[in-house]
Amino acid sequence: MKYLPINNNLFTLNRKNFVSRLKPHSVALFNASDEYTRSGDQNFVFKQNADFFYLTGIDQEQSLLFLFPDCPNPLYKEVLFLRQTDEHIAVWEGHKYTKEEARKASGIEIVYWLQDMDAILHSIINYADNIYINTNENDRFLPGVPYRDLRILADLRNKYPLHHYQRSAPIMRDLRVVKSGTEIELTQKACDITNDAFKRVLKFIKPGVAEYEIEAEITHEFLRQRATGHAYNPIIASGANAIILHYNDNNQVCRDGDVILFDFAAEYANYNADMSRSVPVSGKFTTRQCSVYNSVLHVMKQAIQMLVAGTVWNEYHDEVGKIMSSELIKLGLLDKHDVAKQDPKAPIYKKYFMHGTSHHLGLDVHDFASRYKPFEVGNILTCEPGIYIPEEKLGIRLENNILITKGGNIDLMADIPIEADHIEDIMNS
Repeated sequence: MKYLPINNNLFTLNRKNFVSRLKPHSVALFNASDEYTRSGDQNFVFKQNADFFYLTGIDQEQSLLFLFPDCPNPLYKEVLFLRQTDEHIAVWEGHKYTKEEARKASGIEIVYWLQDMDAILHSIINYADNIYINTNENDRFLPGVPYRDLRILADLRNKYPLHHYQRSAPIMRDLRVVKSGTEIELTQKACDITNDAFKRVLKFIKPGVAEYEIEAEITHEFLRQRATGHAYNPIIASGANAIILHYNDNNQVCRDGDVILFDFAAEYANYNADMSRSVPVSGKFTTRQCSVYNSVLHVMKQAIQMLVAGTVWNEYHDEVGKIMSSELIKLGLLDKHDVAKQDPKAPIYKKYFMHGTSHHLGLDVHDFASRYKPFEVGNILTCEPGIYIPEEKLGIRLENNILITKGGNIDLMADIPIEADHIEDIMNS
């Protein structure tokens, strides 16, 4: 791992919170992510399962966590299973966790090699009534293939058909959404690295620069500062490309007079930032570009004020829609009479602002959380309004990451330039 070690108190506390919500006489199993084939003899870069990392801090493939707080044998109340390394693996793949290193990283004292898992599991699982399995229940995800957790579920049901099988996901959904102090610090680190990368590219941009050259500057800064890399595929969308919400080609030349829409951020220690900015290629917004930009910024500032504990998701987005409608009327993009007559279930502002304003942020960029639970202290959410005008080949999106606290909220990206004149000053300095 490139990032610095994390205090294992984070993972110890996370496990304590999780097992406190289990039914009596329950075991829970959490798997590392699958390794995915990229080509005939290569895998894609490994990305750890977020729930497994949340509970262990272990960033390695072929690992498994076993939790049994009521186990009659105290040796097996929490056990970490790891892939056993050997000389061949060391030569071809490099270093793997030793048992002692895994204990230090996770705070779990009992560590076995994965080859011992079946025997240990069978020796104690019959003393449990319930088996909790962790499936991916993020409502943005629909599996096309049976991933590791589903495969182990099928195997367990075959071996132990009379146990009661339970879902870990509802517990994880409630736990992960409220961030601890350490998680906030790691997210802030990702935001700070993103800030440095943005300031770097502001001084690099000029007419004739290619989108991929800008992406390279960002990547350089991320890796230089120990980030794992990009939190998601970066969007470097100049001119009409900014109308494509998830544009990832990044292969066009940036032209004088265009605006570049950025949506990029760093991942640090598996925690993610998520930032959007829009900047003029020439270093100076036109009057029209600045008007659209300031409308988006106004909506963003108003929306951030609503990101407090107790806010309800749908009500929040409805209110943001009203503010956006007013700005679109000012810009001459909507008619106030049409807005007054619109179907509330299909508001016409969505012609120019078609995505949501906020999502939860954490170990997943679109973090695991309920859409139907009011916002809470400890939530981190994005705030990302945008206006997209195809006929003007102009797209503006602004996005910061907001932490909800007891006293209101804190903008974790408050130091990242966002005012139009500030961006112009940096670009022309």
